[in-house]
Amino acid sequence: MEDSPLHNLKIKSIIHDYEVNFIENAAETLKTEILGDDAILLDKNIEPNYPDIKNVIPDSVQLIRVDAHEKQKSYEGIIPIINRLIKGGFRKNHRLIGIGGGITQDITAFIASIMYRGVDWIFFPTTLLAQGDSCIGSKTSINFGDFKNQVGGFYPPNKIYLDLEFLNTLTPQDQQSGLGEMCHYFIVSGEDDFLDYKGNYKNALSDKKVMAKMILKSLEIKKGYIEIDEFDQNERQIFNYGHSFGHAIESVTNYNVPHGIAVSFGMDMANFISVNMGLLDPFVRANIRELLEEIWQGFDIKNIDVDKFIDALSKDKKNIGRELRLILCKGYGNVFKAPVKNDLKLKKWITDYFRNEL
Repeated sequence: MEDSPLHNLKIKSIIHDYEVNFIENAAETLKTEILGDDAILLDKNIEPNYPDIKNVIPDSVQLIRVDAHEKQKSYEGIIPIINRLIKGGFRKNHRLIGIGGGITQDITAFIASIMYRGVDWIFFPTTLLAQGDSCIGSKTSINFGDFKNQVGGFYPPNKIYLDLEFLNTLTPQDQQSGLGEMCHYFIVSGEDDFLDYKGNYKNALSDKKVMAKMILKSLEIKKGYIEIDEFDQNERQIFNYGHSFGHAIESVTNYNVPHGIAVSFGMDMANFISVNMGLLDPFVRANIRELLEEIWQGFDIKNIDVDKFIDALSKDKKNIGRELRLILCKGYGNVFKAPVKNDLKLKKWITDYFRNEL
């Protein structure tokens, strides 16, 4: 990793431009930023570890504590939050502030996008997955029934404040998940960036400076694509690499496999299918898998029911008709969307993967 200092990122958006600001004290920044009419959606897990956050919130500000789980990220889950906002006097000219990880982000962003046809919102991402990936890109998603991220749109925050101190209280699984999600950007970017990422993976777990540079590089890679395809119609779709399979894994395991871990398995599945289709050199797949195995260490998905998995895969929102739209791989920096028939051949490959590749 080059030894450049962190810098703020400006993201161009059709909806409104916004900025990622690297900060060193979230509580002090919140104290300066907060207005009396704001409403804060705070992940319940943050308060015990960071009491200073709660201490700087004035009594005039409506504070809503969020259960950061997939059930909360649904129509049923957000109804009581919207009720509280309306009854608490929240208005069109007021702002939402989300403090938490990806689930809190999705809840805050989705509500901000639909309340009074859109209100301003600010985000303090507190997980590695949110800091290194989801905080930029504008996507808002909530779950529908058992199926992940089926409802949503595009509505970026007005400001993002990124404090690496939040990473100090993450579990090893949370760190693995965040690094798993970030990994797909480096494969998409090219061989040099992937090998750099692979070589620094273990150091990032113990050295915050290395992790910070990984986060910045991940966001820079993503920024380049979202600024030319914000609404995910063309070029940006390659960032679904690993995600169709990953979302299916999450669905059939009732979200017991963290998102970034599921995506890591999903990338290897995409590479396995790419090898079987004659698209990818098995050596490249093996080189990528070496890192993915480190990321998913401690998780086991080989007992997944193949029929349930294929059913979940068939409901992926990128599919057209009965044909799957999968992101496959021809090599580093050569990831692409391909139509794949949901047929017996695909079922055999998936069955082989669960039986023999794990």
